[in-house]
Amino acid sequence: MSNNAQGAARRGLLIILSSPSGAGKSTLARRLRDWDSDIVFSVSATTRAPRPGEVDGADYHFTSESAFKAQVANGGMLEHAHVFGNFYGSPKAPVQAAIDEGRDVLFDIDWQGAQQIRNSALGAHTLSIFLLPPSIGELRRRLESRAQDDADTIARRMQRSWDEISHWDGYDFVLVNDDLDATEAHLKTIVTATRLRRLQQPGLTDHVRALQSEFEDL
Repeated sequence: MSNNAQGAARRGLLIILSSPSGAGKSTLARRLRDWDSDIVFSVSATTRAPRPGEVDGADYHFTSESAFKAQVANGGMLEHAHVFGNFYGSPKAPVQAAIDEGRDVLFDIDWQGAQQIRNSALGAHTLSIFLLPPSIGELRRRLESRAQDDADTIARRMQRSWDEISHWDGYDFVLVNDDLDATEAHLKTIVTATRLRRLQQPGLTDHVRALQSEFEDL
């Protein structure tokens, strides 16, 4: 797909992609960005220390707890959470800049973060999509086949999966990912159509006014 063919005439979307671990979210997020390089990934801010190899500004925006809390207090975070002793959040400024340029921003967050963004100042520009697995058995099989986690970690992920799935009805679209290629095609269709929402086309008002002026001159 060509880079943002509509340019700044289109306002960007905040694309929220959520799912339980193993439902294919990371793969589909990567495919979505390969399809359109103008879709940027939201880089979270965190108060935890960088891990070996992590780059500030690319992997995370690393910040102090006091600076993080100040940003929250000033309305500078679209969503935030306290996880395992550290704060994580999505800074508003880079997201605002991207959507003003007509670029979509992709968020890989859970239902709580999705709800916060929907209730934020940019909530009107969100597109939220939840991915369901075809079955719980298949979800476990996918987690085990990745060979990335030990048995205890897989058990914890499985325990959390129902809590995440139970919030499926809070999303704009829900896709059952039983076929990766078909789900990717549906995802692209959803994004393409939502980009054409009236709210995402700020130039429409001027166009209609021009039509009205032309009509009055008849």
